[in-house]
Amino acid sequence: MGHRYSSFISVLLLAAQALAGLSAASIENGSPLDVSSREPQPKVPDYVIKHAPLLWLHPEDPFRPSDLLEHVRHTTPMSAHKPITHVPELNLDNLAVLNTAKGGPGALASKDNVTAIPSWLLGEMPDEKGILHNSTACVVLLIEKSPEITDVFYWYFYSYNRGANITWVVEPFNRIFGAHPPSFHFGDHVGDWEHNMIRFKNGEPTGLFYSQHDGGASFDWNDHTVSKKDGIRPFAYSAYGSHANYVTEGEHIHNVVLIDWCEAGHLWDPVGSAFFYRYDPKSSTFTSLHREGSNDPALAKSDSFIYYKGLWGDEKYLDANPDQATVPYFGLKRFVSGPTGPVMKALIRTGLGPNGGAKRSWPEWIVGVFMFWYPCCIRGWRKYMSLMMFALCLMLVGFGGYRFVVKKRLEKQKYSKLETEIPLEELERENASR
Repeated sequence: MGHRYSSFISVLLLAAQALAGLSAASIENGSPLDVSSREPQPKVPDYVIKHAPLLWLHPEDPFRPSDLLEHVRHTTPMSAHKPITHVPELNLDNLAVLNTAKGGPGALASKDNVTAIPSWLLGEMPDEKGILHNSTACVVLLIEKSPEITDVFYWYFYSYNRGANITWVVEPFNRIFGAHPPSFHFGDHVGDWEHNMIRFKNGEPTGLFYSQHDGGASFDWNDHTVSKKDGIRPFAYSAYGSHANYVTEGEHIHNVVLIDWCEAGHLWDPVGSAFFYRYDPKSSTFTSLHREGSNDPALAKSDSFIYYKGLWGDEKYLDANPDQATVPYFGLKRFVSGPTGPVMKALIRTGLGPNGGAKRSWPEWIVGVFMFWYPCCIRGWRKYMSLMMFALCLMLVGFGGYRFVVKKRLEKQKYSKLETEIPLEELERENASR
């Protein structure tokens, strides 16, 4: 009896030792068996959700917020318009492999002809509460600039950007389209990233930024121009086609002569389904954050895509491509390159907007000067009055120049006469003294 009891105890001890060894091995190898040993995933601060922007989508815009994974699945990696080979099937968990691939990071080119508008380009319409049920189209990045200051970027993704057409160009530059119909758009591209940035001080918002094409607009949090839901969550108005973000609805001029249209159509709450990360500028690393109440494990582990440095759409179509077209005089293309992702944007900022701001090209400066004078001096019959005034000014300048030259010549002749008369006077004085 005693022998059996001691044998039973020995078996229990061996089992305990084996279990302990298994646990140790699990800890060493990072095995899922050792759940208790894992560090808890950092949580999203409450103020990030509390003050998250709400977007008004244009009611007639067919291109809605798009699921990131669905977008990747409908694209293929390309470099210089040639496929990037020897890479696995891409998804959000391995997309960054393109950064080190031969020819990478490349571009995510559409597998379909985009002129046919395949359904995946259209994205998903939010429900009546502004929630997407089958798409994750938002990435939220936290950057702690100091113990008190945190910049929070809310990035919004769309699978397609529709550029301007003839009706979106101010007079008289809408005439440069020639025979192109209103259905012709220029500046289209696959993939579209836009964002708001809110700066927080000790968890309280102090200012925010709205991205718009090559630049954007900054506002103080208490600026009366910024409308908010319940005084807490700011509204942004997404422009038709381009998805540029504006503080008010209506017509907005950008790039001197192009028009964006905003209207409160369908409400979208981007953080309803989003990826959350904390970014460390020193190590250039992203740490996934857990939102309270979210139980989707896929959102917690999908982080490779945020490191991807390539284009989220096609490269600019070659001129030989039958779908490519060029706007006369200015050389604007129908299809341009898609954008890079958040990691390649200006995440480290002194002010609310990107450091340095958007710089105008020399054609934009020339057009800007022209448009400054166009309403008052060039439009319609005004150009004839302006030409008359210009001719009169030239005549006055010419007459003034002529008078100036004549005056100078007379003065020169007078000085020459004095120089010839002075020696004669001196000679007379010498004769008189004798």
